[in-house]
Amino acid sequence: MKPPYDLPELLAALDPQAELVQRHLWLIALLEWLRGERSTVAATLARLNLLLDTMQVRPQTQLRLQAWWQTMLDTLDGTTLLADYGFSSRSAFLSEFFERVRCKLLPGTPETADASALFSLVLCDAFDAQWLAALDEATLQRMADLLLPATTPSADHNGAAISPWQNTLLEAITFCTSQVRAAGFSPELRLRMSAPAREAGPFHALAHDVDRLRDAYLASPQYDSAARQAALLNFRERLEACRQAAASVYTHLDAHGISVNLVFQLRQMRERVLRIRALIDCLLSASPNSSTARLLAHLVLVGQERRSLGALIAANTSLLAAKVAERSSEAGEHYITRSASEYRDMLRQAAGGGALTALTTWMKFAVMALGLSAFWSGFWAGAAYALSFVVIQLLHFTLATKQPAMTAPAMAAKLKDLGDPNAFKAFADEVTHLVRSQVAAVLGNVLLVFPAVLLISAALQQLTGRPMIDLKEAEHVFHSLTLLGPTALFAAFTGVLLFASSIIAGWVENWFVLHRLDSAMRYNPRITAVLGRARAQRWAAFTRLNISGFASNISLGFMLGLVPAFAGFFGLLLEVRHVTLSAGQLGAACASVGWNVVYEPALWWAVAALPLMGALNLLVSFYLAFRLALRAHNVTGIDRVHVTQAIAQRWRHAPLSFFLPTRDPLTLPATKDGDCG
Repeated sequence: MKPPYDLPELLAALDPQAELVQRHLWLIALLEWLRGERSTVAATLARLNLLLDTMQVRPQTQLRLQAWWQTMLDTLDGTTLLADYGFSSRSAFLSEFFERVRCKLLPGTPETADASALFSLVLCDAFDAQWLAALDEATLQRMADLLLPATTPSADHNGAAISPWQNTLLEAITFCTSQVRAAGFSPELRLRMSAPAREAGPFHALAHDVDRLRDAYLASPQYDSAARQAALLNFRERLEACRQAAASVYTHLDAHGISVNLVFQLRQMRERVLRIRALIDCLLSASPNSSTARLLAHLVLVGQERRSLGALIAANTSLLAAKVAERSSEAGEHYITRSASEYRDMLRQAAGGGALTALTTWMKFAVMALGLSAFWSGFWAGAAYALSFVVIQLLHFTLATKQPAMTAPAMAAKLKDLGDPNAFKAFADEVTHLVRSQVAAVLGNVLLVFPAVLLISAALQQLTGRPMIDLKEAEHVFHSLTLLGPTALFAAFTGVLLFASSIIAGWVENWFVLHRLDSAMRYNPRITAVLGRARAQRWAAFTRLNISGFASNISLGFMLGLVPAFAGFFGLLLEVRHVTLSAGQLGAACASVGWNVVYEPALWWAVAALPLMGALNLLVSFYLAFRLALRAHNVTGIDRVHVTQAIAQRWRHAPLSFFLPTRDPLTLPATKDGDCG
């Protein structure tokens, strides 16, 4: 039928004997009329009261509505709506993801006996949650009086008289409880629960407790007996014990790692426990009508979230992001220098990294000289980068631009403690240490890679009679690195790749821990038979210590080599501008041209681009990692004004501390009231 949106037409079209799909279309049209233009909640409530007033003066129409309502109750099973709506019938994240894609792409039909499917069509707007939550007790009672006379009490197997709605609530509580119990017995959760939680076995007694509550309610549905109170209290305590047992999984994530599927199951269980509490309120609270309205408003919001891919991804990857950020934070502390000796160590490590990057530059140009296709040229250049970065890691040297994505989570973690009066000053100290460390690392890399490339090129000239690159390639280097070109854009894009490599590193380390590969390397009989127990122990410890660095360095190397090749395939002229590698390429170009290069403006435009390149490499990767870490650590409500003032005050009183270490701890003058420091 064509949905009428005028109240007299709607009431005239009300037919309890109509076909199922026509009855459902009428309900959809009624809700569309109630919403109106969705301007205000008050307007929708006024329409609802108009409907109730009209029904009150039209007894025949009211009887038809009651018959229509009774037919719908007989046709639809509300238990599935109350117990399962908003929850996935699948236990894996990916299957739920593709189910939501299917729901977004394929339309639903009102020709259904599934109460959940009909609910998603009838109350399909987030505005519905607002006006449902705004219903007062008087209006809710009028709605109940309008519909309830058409319902007759039904008797259960013990002969207790309960309404169909009460029976539906009892069934929904039972079904939802069985889902919680099944989740608690799943091996992925059970094996990660704490030993006391497993020994207490709260999930074992859950079925008995819900049966006891059901029996106590059916024995006295009209009044709150002592037995019913005791059963309810015991069931609530058991539910809380189950929730606590599931929550104990979170305390073992460092040792066992975490997966998206695990988070998915934990969230499903927590939401089901909350749903059971809401259903109990609808059944046993002093104001069941208000509890029912709140539950329906919640179901509307759950339905909106159930159709959202973004909500699914954000909810179920947030904890994984937190673990990735936490692991990066632990590594990031290593890159922050706080004393003169640590600063000197950073310069030495960065100088070593710069010297080795000179060899990387040579390998990159050697690959380019082979004249391979774009893919294979990028692949072997990426392999050269990855090999070089891994060697830098194993020799305990430093590549400057890899630091920000690691140090950002360490900085974000410190923002959780800004309630302390001295927290802003302490955070300004950390910013100072961080900036100084980054400056030292970049300087150490760049100031060593340039002369090292010159030496390698001179050696090649003596041995082969040719420099590292010819004049044509040198001109291309000057042209590609110039400040006048898209260097800034490419440098920022490289910062994104640096951030991505840190995420890959955290994910791989979590995956390594999740699957307990270090333990497998130590004790697996096949491995120990080949390596021997002692060597297996050493290899396991070495891999556990370095797995994050290997993943970061290898992924970064191949991204630097392959991403431009893939981008070129799609017509995107994206290139990478890594400050240390670019400085090495500039050194090779200078060696090819000779001393006359100092008179070339192209050289100085390229030199001018290096500071910008380094800044963008650092800032973009730091910003992205910092934003992720803030969300992962759940850091909100930061007083940005006070943080900025503290850093600005440090800059005014000790600007050199951002570049050079101080002998004594930094001290700032006392601040005035209202100022931060």
